[in-house]
Amino acid sequence: MKQVDITINRAKDGFYAAYCNEYPALFGGGNTPDEAKAELEETLRLTKEDGRDVAQFYPDWLDGEYEFLIHWDVRTMLEYYSGIITPTALGRLSGIHPKQLWAYQHGLSKPRRNQVEKIASAIHVLGQELLRTVFL
Repeated sequence: MKQVDITINRAKDGFYAAYCNEYPALFGGGNTPDEAKAELEETLRLTKEDGRDVAQFYPDWLDGEYEFLIHWDVRTMLEYYSGIITPTALGRLSGIHPKQLWAYQHGLSKPRRNQVEKIASAIHVLGQELLRTVFL
């Protein structure tokens, strides 16, 4: 199965965009990240339906099975998961002060590369631990 890199981000007007990194002209938008991703999926469906001869952009992977590998900017990800992952909880996992995470989430400051890596590592560790969790 092909992993397709897509980016989801939020514009200043609050509108979300989801686009293929390899083919930015293949995109979707919406009021939420889920709406933007759904519109991107619809764009891909219509592109496949039009076929190679008609579509201006036609990636080879569209003919096979694929899944999205989502690239988030920190602010959009923290906003999207704010009801699930709080700055306090993420601070405990990442070692970043919760007030700093709150500032990232609200666009008051932008994280440096090493902060982004700490956030990503903490989220990935949590995800791996959850995947290995068994309930009795």
